[in-house]
Amino acid sequence: MSYERKMLEDLKMPTRKDVEQALLQSLFNHNGVIKEFGAGEDIVEELANEFGLNEEQRTAYLKTIYKKENRAKKSYLWHRLLFRAADSLAKEKLVSRPTQTILLTNKREWMLTEDGYDRILEILRIPLTQKEILPIKSYEVQKIVKKLCEQERPKNYNPFEDNKKIVIITQKVKLRNRAFRQAIIEAYDFKCAVCGMKIYSPNTLQWEVEAAHIVPHNSNGKDDIFNGLALCHLHHWAFDVGWFSLEDNFKLLASRKIQDLSADFGKMGNYYFLRQLSKENLIIFLPKKQEIHPHPNAIKWHRENIFYL
Repeated sequence: MSYERKMLEDLKMPTRKDVEQALLQSLFNHNGVIKEFGAGEDIVEELANEFGLNEEQRTAYLKTIYKKENRAKKSYLWHRLLFRAADSLAKEKLVSRPTQTILLTNKREWMLTEDGYDRILEILRIPLTQKEILPIKSYEVQKIVKKLCEQERPKNYNPFEDNKKIVIITQKVKLRNRAFRQAIIEAYDFKCAVCGMKIYSPNTLQWEVEAAHIVPHNSNGKDDIFNGLALCHLHHWAFDVGWFSLEDNFKLLASRKIQDLSADFGKMGNYYFLRQLSKENLIIFLPKKQEIHPHPNAIKWHRENIFYL
């Protein structure tokens, strides 16, 4: 029996399989990513607490002698167990390694893959259809997000898909849809571009904000960063039906038809939801990077085809 194996048994540490499942659960609870298992990282203590590890189990360390260098290296047994479990998940292609993830996010993190995402949903008995609404990152989706956010901003932007036809929804299309949503809500810091609403569900797994198409899908609008806005449910609906639009400088443009509404329409308590849009010089919240702001060509189309002046 190896030195490491003996320590694991003597200290009654969790099995690697149990740790693997706990890691998948933790990745799900942290929107698909967790940091490396360095000393002082919250994830290390969080998982130790989940297993109810005592002080000895948390602080026991392995000692490796490097004969050529005449030095000893110490590593915590618990950290080692976490790494071995994550490494096993990576070999099964259920997570991406930090050396891979850093190329996408500039952060050394473990990230769920699509297979890993499917596995944890199966464990939790959550239908696969929930993948379309949960903001859980996956390595494959994040690659598309990176591409969407780093594409060159075109001067003569065409917001329409060319020759778009009705096709069977493939896995590739589903990934693209999720990537569009992820790219948009991340670019707007999970806030509504109009009212600034930023809130998630009590379990932190679902954001209230939605990724809205400026040129909608049913008009062959593209799933890209220049044709999107982050909007709360109410403002998403109001935008889609034409109660407001945007000027090219991103000022809100409210429909004059708002003034024709009965006094009890568009009202929440003492707050007039729609009439707020009519205030002068309201500018939407925008991403910090100007290169990914909504494109004027998409906005112009919305003003001319959806908006009710």
